[in-house]
Amino acid sequence: MIVRFLVTLPLLLLSLAAHELAHGVTADRLGDPTPRLAGRLTANPLRHLDVMGTLVLVATFVSQAGIFFGWAKPIPVDPRRFADPQRGMLLVGLAGPLANVVLAAVAAGLVWVTLDVSLMIAEALALVFLLNVLLALINLVPVPPLDGSRVLGGFLPRSWYPAWIALDRYGTWVLLALLVLLITRPEVFEATLGRALDFAFETFLPA
Repeated sequence: MIVRFLVTLPLLLLSLAAHELAHGVTADRLGDPTPRLAGRLTANPLRHLDVMGTLVLVATFVSQAGIFFGWAKPIPVDPRRFADPQRGMLLVGLAGPLANVVLAAVAAGLVWVTLDVSLMIAEALALVFLLNVLLALINLVPVPPLDGSRVLGGFLPRSWYPAWIALDRYGTWVLLALLVLLITRPEVFEATLGRALDFAFETFLPA
C-alpha cells in the first residue's frame, strides 16, 4: 500500500491542481486578471495545495474506508471583472469539473495501455480515474460553495442571484457536513455517488 500511495499521490495532487488551474485560466480568459496576479496560472501543484485538503486526501486514502477525496486552495476570482458576472461565474464553475472529466478520460485510456505492462501502474491510474470522476461529481452538486452552485446560479433569474451567492458564507459548514455525511452514512454515498462511480468503472475500465 505504501508503494501504491507513493505512486498515486503525486497524480492525485496534480488532479486537484488541474481543477483549480482550469478555474483560473477560464477567469483570466473572461477578463479577470486576479488568478494571474496571484500567481495561480501554473500547473505546479505546490501553488494550489491546501494544507487541510491535502491532509484529508492522505488520511482518507490511507484509511481505505472505500472513499477518498481532498481539495486544493480555491482560485481567487473577482466576478466584477466579467462583462456578465453571472454568466462568467457559470463558466468558471463549470471549467473545474470539466478538467476532471478530461483527466478521467485520459487516465482511463492509460489504464488500458498499461494493464499488460504493469498492474501497479494500471491500478494507480484507475485511482486517478476514480478521484477525477469523484471530484467532478461532488463539485457539480448544486450547493454553495461547490462549482455546481455557480452553474445553477447562471440559470437563475438575475434578481435571485445576489441572494444565492450570499449563501457562500456558509460554505465551510456545507463542506464539513458533506464530508461527515459521506463518511458516517456510507449507504448515502453508495446510493448516489457510488452508483455513478460503479457505472463509470464498468463502462470505461477493464473488468
